[in-house]
Amino acid sequence: MNDKEPLQPTVSQRHRARAAVIQALYQWELSGYSMTQVTAMFRADNDLKRADTVFFHDALTAINKKYDELVDSFKPYLSREYTDLTPIERNVLLLGAYELWERIDIPYKVVISEAVALTKKFGATDGHKFVNGVLDQLASQARSIEVQAHRSRERV
Repeated sequence: MNDKEPLQPTVSQRHRARAAVIQALYQWELSGYSMTQVTAMFRADNDLKRADTVFFHDALTAINKKYDELVDSFKPYLSREYTDLTPIERNVLLLGAYELWERIDIPYKVVISEAVALTKKFGATDGHKFVNGVLDQLASQARSIEVQAHRSRERV
């Protein structure tokens, strides 16, 4: 590898970035500030040295720009109204939808696994089961070829 090639983020750096995204989205939802303001405040108030800051920035930017589209993509799979979800469920689903639609470089199984882990860490007791079910159904739509390929390999 030469000096000009960027280093790939580690699993740990990406996980920390996802946790920071969830916290920033929570702050955005509750504060009423713009995403740009929240991102700047969050970066100033939190040490992100051990996180994938490119992923953090890209995720928040895309979620802000495509918020309605992302929410609409998983709404059909909700068993209750979007407004009845906890803030953590809403924000983990937003991040999961962003990754499923926009980050084809991340396997769908990783997206779901990370979303479940974040919901277990920050959410209500059984919230992870709900998030898992919604994102599993969304993955079938957003990543149909990848999901079908994975399922056919499991049958062999």
